[in-house]
Amino acid sequence: MFKELGSMMNLLRNQGKIQEELQKFQAQVGSITAEASAGAGYVTVKVNGRMEILSVRLSEEAMKLNDREMLEDLILAATNQALGKVREQLAAESAKMAAGIGLPPGMLGGGGGLPGMS
Repeated sequence: MFKELGSMMNLLRNQGKIQEELQKFQAQVGSITAEASAGAGYVTVKVNGRMEILSVRLSEEAMKLNDREMLEDLILAATNQALGKVREQLAAESAKMAAGIGLPPGMLGGGGGLPGMS
């Protein structure tokens, strides 16, 4: 209990550093990207750390299938996989940031404790 209290006091003393690290992290979020494919490469989706879709690519083979429902399912699957990957990257980066400012492990929560990261 006293150890945690000491950590909290340390955080209060380092408020300026914490704000600086948070600003760096927020600036970096947009440059973090992840890509995932579905259907043996028929569909590839790329997303960034702001949870924005940067690109969707459909292979020539996918276009020849002429199966709208299957393509919709593949786009959905690739998008969800890419978002999952970028969430993992963001959680790892936020854990590094937390350690850099002296937060105990897990203090920011499982998804990084940041908005949109649950």
